[in-house]
Amino acid sequence: MKKGSLNPNVKLKLSLPPPKEVSFAKFLTQSGTFRDGDLLVNRDGVRIVSQIDTQPPPPITPTDNQLSLADLDMVKVIGKGSSGIVQLVQHKWTSQFFALKVIQMNIEESARKAITQELKINQSSQCPYVVMCYQSFYDNGAISIILEYMDGGSLADFLKSVKKISEPCLAAICKQVLKGLLYLHHEKHIIHRDLKPSNLLINHRGEVKITDFGVSAIMQSTSGQANTFVGTYNYMSPERISGGQYDYKSDIWSLGLVLLEFATGEFSITPPVPDEGWTNVYELMVAIVDQPPPSAPPDQFSPAFCSFISACVQKDPKDRQSAHELMVFEVL
Repeated sequence: MKKGSLNPNVKLKLSLPPPKEVSFAKFLTQSGTFRDGDLLVNRDGVRIVSQIDTQPPPPITPTDNQLSLADLDMVKVIGKGSSGIVQLVQHKWTSQFFALKVIQMNIEESARKAITQELKINQSSQCPYVVMCYQSFYDNGAISIILEYMDGGSLADFLKSVKKISEPCLAAICKQVLKGLLYLHHEKHIIHRDLKPSNLLINHRGEVKITDFGVSAIMQSTSGQANTFVGTYNYMSPERISGGQYDYKSDIWSLGLVLLEFATGEFSITPPVPDEGWTNVYELMVAIVDQPPPSAPPDQFSPAFCSFISACVQKDPKDRQSAHELMVFEVL
């Protein structure tokens, strides 16, 4: 073989660098929307988002009636319960955040009725002191409720981090909750029936709003009374535990216990042996009915705050003040 010539029987192997792989998944949101630059495509169609728009789209309001589940990207789960979950979701076009409550309907009849009640109340309530509902959907055996997102979480979570809440902060919280109760009681004729720290939500602006109306009762008239037995036992009024009739003032008892817990950092009704806790829920219920009403320690709190708590937790609802009457207290 001449120098420099190739042997035709020798097979050469060429090795080329692999092409740069770009995963298709990087263009997909969690809900399956394909996004590349200003192009958005999903099962509802195509949308082009202008790159030259300097003004963000206006936020969606509850009256717009323009939300759909397909327009929401799930961010994370922010709450779980026995009948469903609450997710933090983001709207694809406006980047607005919402709380999406998803409730499976394969549950017992009483729970279904509570959810139906919640849907009715949510759809009719528009108040700055009540968590707003945007829209509700039923799909594939589940109810989905799109709610206002309160980014500060619940006051139950807040209390865990701060241990106690000062009187000036309590006054600001209480004023907002009372305005929410005024709206529910006097405009909507609704007894909440489950007012507790976890059902009071806060956002980064310091706004406190009432939520979770799954056990609320709608009163047919301003003089109506209810006699059903639902809600959380800890904050339940004596007349409800006794099985008697009750009205809007049962929510005021709950408010007094909630505020006292915020102020002291502890639930205000003590078990017979404090270090051992409650033996069972019936022992707690008996204590609420039979023990003297709790009070704010006068050596730790102002006379105005002590008087306010006393006005909320009178055992006889006739002696308990209404939300309207409590609004004039000096503590607020």
